[in-house]
Amino acid sequence: MTGESLSAPRAEADRRTAAGAGYALAAFLLWGLNPIYFKAVASVPAHEVMAHRAVWSALFLAVLVSIGRQWRAVGQALLSPRTLRALLLSTVLIGSNWFVYIWAVANARIVETSLGYFINPLVNVLLGLVFLRERLNSRQWVAVALAVAGVLNLTVRLGELPWIALYLAVSFGIYGLVRKTAPVNALGGLFIETALMTPPALAFIAWLAWTGAGALGTKGLGFDLLLAASGVVTALPLLWFSAAARRLKLSTLGFFQYLSPTTQFLLGVFVWGETFTSIHAVSFACIWIALAIITVDALVRARR
Repeated sequence: MTGESLSAPRAEADRRTAAGAGYALAAFLLWGLNPIYFKAVASVPAHEVMAHRAVWSALFLAVLVSIGRQWRAVGQALLSPRTLRALLLSTVLIGSNWFVYIWAVANARIVETSLGYFINPLVNVLLGLVFLRERLNSRQWVAVALAVAGVLNLTVRLGELPWIALYLAVSFGIYGLVRKTAPVNALGGLFIETALMTPPALAFIAWLAWTGAGALGTKGLGFDLLLAASGVVTALPLLWFSAAARRLKLSTLGFFQYLSPTTQFLLGVFVWGETFTSIHAVSFACIWIALAIITVDALVRARR
């Protein structure tokens, strides 16, 4: 076999990896920039923004399901009682996660949302211990202990449990665990979840319009289009993430996941001037060191 024939597959693999890195960068960066969008619609109550997000996401995802010819897979998921039960639970989890996030951004708590998504990988480790009976090694236990210390530092020294961070981390972690039990791909699953949210969301939007309390149609066409853009804001990074996951190793993809909360953190502190004291710095340092330990541990285990 010639050197030229050997280099062709290697070149193709390099192109695939580069494309995957591009998709991952785009997905996590857009997730990190999400506060800009939700700040733009912050004049609308969080529950109304949440309703629009569900409806417009379902419509946009329906188009994507049609383009991808995945209606058969969606139908099979809906006809399976076990899958449907899992998706009903995941709908509650992701819906409540979205609502808390939207409320937090509107109420100047972006730094705390970033903390939640920094904590999430550590929550996943604990969920594996509790639900999947995975054993933690010494490095993982040290990481978990540091994360707990960081949360306790905020709770004791500020006198307030960082409930937004904890809820976002735990709800998203359990959401991922539940979705593992539902045999449906990311696009089809998210479409079903948003479709399940749509009837009550539509009813709520209609009631707001009937009572004259809704934002739709009252702030101009530009703002209406901004509300409708919530579908794209929700679905587009998911598609990019799925494309990245098909092209990259999980260990490589894991490095990109910290881009999102880092971007949110920087926006919260340097763009919107949210409070970040020495107390916060100690807690974030604990979490960041814990994440470094978890990342190194994952790389070590991946090379064995």
